[in-house]
Amino acid sequence: MRLSFLLLFSFFILSRGFSQNSLSGTITDAKDTKPIVNANVYISDLKVGASTDKNGKYSLQNIPGGTYVVQARLIGYSLKTATVKIEGSITQDFILTQSNTELHEIVVTGNSIASDPAKTPQSITEVTNQYLNENSATNVIDAISNIPGVSAMTDGQSISKPVIRGLGYNRVLTVNDGVQQVDQPWFDEFGIEADPNAVDRVEILKGPASIAYGSDAVSGVINLIPEKPLPEGEIKGEFLNNYQTNNGLVNNMFDVKGTNHGISWSGRVDYIMAHAYQDKYDGYVLNSQFSNFNIDGTIGLHRNWGYTQLHASYFEMATGIVDGTRDSLTGNQLLAVSYPGLNGGQPTYVFPTNQQLKSYTPLVINQLIRHTKVVWDNSIAVGNGRITGIFSYQKNQRQENNDPTIPNTSDIYYLSNAATYDLRYVSPQMGGFNISGGVNGVYQASQSLGTLMLIPNYNLFQIGIFAIANETLGKITLSGGLRYDTRTFNGIDHWVDSLQSPVPANTPGGIHEFQGFTSHFNGASFSLGAAYNITKNIYLKGNIARGFRAPNVAECGANGVHDGTVVYEIGDPTLKPETSLEEDLSFGINSKDVSIELDAFYNNINDFIYAKGLKSVFGGDSINNSLNAAGLGAAPVYKYVQGKAALYGGELALDIHPSAISWVDLYLSASVVEGGLKSVPDSVKYLPFVPPIKITADLKFPFRKIGNGIKNAYIKVGMIDCFQQSDVYQQYAIYTGLNTAQTPFEYAASKAATAGYILFNAGLGGDIQSKGRTYVKIYLMVNNLINTPYMNYMSRFKYYPVNYTTDRVGVFNMGRNISLKLIVPLDFTK
Repeated sequence: MRLSFLLLFSFFILSRGFSQNSLSGTITDAKDTKPIVNANVYISDLKVGASTDKNGKYSLQNIPGGTYVVQARLIGYSLKTATVKIEGSITQDFILTQSNTELHEIVVTGNSIASDPAKTPQSITEVTNQYLNENSATNVIDAISNIPGVSAMTDGQSISKPVIRGLGYNRVLTVNDGVQQVDQPWFDEFGIEADPNAVDRVEILKGPASIAYGSDAVSGVINLIPEKPLPEGEIKGEFLNNYQTNNGLVNNMFDVKGTNHGISWSGRVDYIMAHAYQDKYDGYVLNSQFSNFNIDGTIGLHRNWGYTQLHASYFEMATGIVDGTRDSLTGNQLLAVSYPGLNGGQPTYVFPTNQQLKSYTPLVINQLIRHTKVVWDNSIAVGNGRITGIFSYQKNQRQENNDPTIPNTSDIYYLSNAATYDLRYVSPQMGGFNISGGVNGVYQASQSLGTLMLIPNYNLFQIGIFAIANETLGKITLSGGLRYDTRTFNGIDHWVDSLQSPVPANTPGGIHEFQGFTSHFNGASFSLGAAYNITKNIYLKGNIARGFRAPNVAECGANGVHDGTVVYEIGDPTLKPETSLEEDLSFGINSKDVSIELDAFYNNINDFIYAKGLKSVFGGDSINNSLNAAGLGAAPVYKYVQGKAALYGGELALDIHPSAISWVDLYLSASVVEGGLKSVPDSVKYLPFVPPIKITADLKFPFRKIGNGIKNAYIKVGMIDCFQQSDVYQQYAIYTGLNTAQTPFEYAASKAATAGYILFNAGLGGDIQSKGRTYVKIYLMVNNLINTPYMNYMSRFKYYPVNYTTDRVGVFNMGRNISLKLIVPLDFTK
């Protein structure tokens, strides 16, 4: 960190003599050649932009020299980009074409420079700010779960884990505010600590991205991108209010931002709360309520030598954990409590009151998650190239209280302190060629401060060195990279007594719960691909990439009962890293009437890590009784082992927007993924959370203007068709303690296919304005329009206890939900 600071400081001093460069021009309408007012021009690599004046003119002054992708955009027009070499005073005009399709941007994920997605060999999907506003969700991963190739493994409405092409957990890497999110992604009930109000748009890289990000990106990357700095001289704000009827969700957010004399700044505060959600069969789902609080701020300095920017945020979520226990006579859900005068103070179950069902405060069982983050982002010009450095400190605190006899004591409490670093050099554009290279990695130290321990205390350090090159030869863009990673993982020695309390080493009667160990994981990655623009509007892309993933802490160090299951897990510090080899092929068309992209992939993974049930010497399941004294009971024993796996499939995205009928836009998508473990019995060959085939359809009627008071209006109807999932993980019954004797209904459900379903939705919205000023933006959305009861295969509630009055197993997903979102833009610019 000290070396990085000295390098950046040195370049800051040297840069004081840099020459003055500027970019200016005019933006006009292709239809009538009139100037376009308030269009935005932005250079992503420099984090700097400008707006057009009443004459359609823009100007960017005092910027570093170099070759950059410049984008011009405005709602109601298609995005226009140009690759511009900035040296001295440069003029670049743009002509924008009217369009009612979503306003996309250039992509930055997995690249050292911003790029046109049609010229990027990897499969990258952008989720626009317009899409996020027009669709309702309860968390940021839920908001993108219907994107082709993406799904979410859920624990109710507050916790969602991203899954890309059938893989999740530590195989999908989340980037937030430009840095890797460092928390505890290995655990079933641990979601992503990200504020949905702080996300401007999302980029999803599907396929191995180890070249840029190192370990954990073998299946892809979810990049949560914050809003851009404002153009020079502007000060703006925004007030957001969102209410949802099904769960009583209330979301209030206020932010303000500005840029003056090259100093950009922003601040945001928001609070989200929701009571238990409802469905047709279960009524209110007991203890599914949650609340989020977020505060963040950014300050940046932009000069002719580049920029430096500091961002800080604090995110806190309190959420209930659904238990699913029911009364056998009524089928109603029961609440775990402990009262001194009832059952001797031992845990017992009672019927919840109406107030508890509708409470916004989580009951026991619950989680409290806090994530503190500071990010320092820098770009320093070196000639026409640049050095970039982005560093972060992250503190993650995750507590779970699940014992009603000690409701304020955390059974699980993981405290993580981490730092990430990324230092690289980006060369100037040399003809059609550029290259970048550098080092990045992470340090993490984690402690378990709760009364129960599944994993040891640990620390890890990873460093990777990489190089990425791009070459444009006429219509062909070639891209490739090499990387080598090394990770050192230290598990800390730990002793406990019979009640799981920590004791000194070698204490008489003590249990050596975790033996200290040090593991070294090394791996090489590569990527090679090409994008061929057959014509101006038709492209073909292909990529082959090798990914690398080091074992996580549970896989190499677990020794205890996995909370939320009845399984005793054993890790293995001698496991090898996973390596994947994926081939991707994409075909696309972008025209004034239709956009289509068809993606196909095959992902072959060696040394795939999974939990395997062990057998006893007597032929049955191996059972561990060592924690009976702590009240945890006997548990089947699973150990992490390795094998081979393969997944294959593809995605289709089709957008029909005929230019002759500008008020019609039809969007269709389809996703399919198949595969599992190789050379294993049928009972274990399928992986637990591989999503079924999914088809979506949205018919939208956009209107640029309705009278003098409404702009950017739309009405839409949609459908989501999730097919039956027949490729079921057959050992799920053992993993969740189901058997034919005590839980016959749940056991049968876990062995059978999960039924498919079709959901319908509808929405409308628009901007209310007067005399050119927008006063409020309105988004009304109805999900699950006809209140269909359904069970998502990706829900961890699908095998929860049976309702004996109906013989239905599990807790169902959310019923009809009406969402009203109001955004009030504020303009303080003088």
